[in-house]
Amino acid sequence: MKLHSLKPAAGSVKKGKRIARGQGSGHGGTATRGHKGAASRSGYSRKRGFEGGQMPLQRRLPKRGFKNINRVEYVAINFSNLEAICEKFQVTTVDPEFLYNNGFIKKTERIKILANGDLKSSLKVSAHASSAKAKLTIEELGGSLTII
Repeated sequence: MKLHSLKPAAGSVKKGKRIARGQGSGHGGTATRGHKGAASRSGYSRKRGFEGGQMPLQRRLPKRGFKNINRVEYVAINFSNLEAICEKFQVTTVDPEFLYNNGFIKKTERIKILANGDLKSSLKVSAHASSAKAKLTIEELGGSLTII
């Protein structure tokens, strides 16, 4: 088999519709564009969502909800993740800078410590937020949690 001998399967390729090639083709005259109107003119491009003058769908539907521009997003770090990180890197101090340097968070992300999973070791943790249970558990184990 060579590139010059490749052919599509028989019947799989149809010839395209040849428009604007005279009246005998059946697609001459207006060349399937219809009579008059914007779409029949050259250079016409329909705007996204345009419905021929009818009120567009995005304007017919009611607006719902509200986006709080002051919302603060946190990256959740569970005890199970914290334990795995500490075992892997053999550390007892975890802060956003350490997590960023090791690729766990982005520079601008804030972290929140959550009490999902088990924490066995005593750690010094600094984070932007934490759950009450997480703070209590860390302090019970002899560690400390600092809110930045």
